[in-house]
Amino acid sequence: MPTTPSTNSAALVLPDPADATNAVGSEEIPDIRGLKDVVDIPTGHEWVWWLLVTAAALVVAGVVAWFVRRRLARRSEELAPPPPPPPHVVAWERLQRALGLVHEAERFCVEVSQIIRLYLEERFDLHAPDRTTEEFLLELQSSQRLATEHKQLLADFLGACDMVKFAKAEPPEQELRDLHEAASRLVGETQPSLREETEAEP
Repeated sequence: MPTTPSTNSAALVLPDPADATNAVGSEEIPDIRGLKDVVDIPTGHEWVWWLLVTAAALVVAGVVAWFVRRRLARRSEELAPPPPPPPHVVAWERLQRALGLVHEAERFCVEVSQIIRLYLEERFDLHAPDRTTEEFLLELQSSQRLATEHKQLLADFLGACDMVKFAKAEPPEQELRDLHEAASRLVGETQPSLREETEAEP
């Protein structure tokens, strides 16, 4: 005969899913998510701040560049050689030194006549050093760069110097000093005026 299953065996009881849901829902689950960063909300005026920052940077760069240029310009001025002295200053200094040769007539006349010739070339662009006295005086007659009295003074001065240099004349010391005075007068009366020097400055 077939065997009838026993009703006394232990039965597997499964929990009701609804009960589990209710049990979980009855407890508060903690939120483990962190706080989010603060988000800036654009106002539409950010370009103003960027403009101000850019303008400030340009101003600072301009000031720095100006200081650098000024420092470099001052440095170049310090390193640049001084301008040469004007012709009349050079002539004055050389004439003073030439007085030490007054006891040697020929050397003295060669020196003072060369000083005056160089002065006239540098001061008035007259080609005196490389010409004879006759050629130079002939050119000088048609020049308006010297006054008539200075032309005559120069002719007398160069003629007297040539007498010593080429005719071997032996004038007394006083005549040589008179030649020196004539040369000094020529330089003094033909040197640039203060107005000319001011206009010639860069």
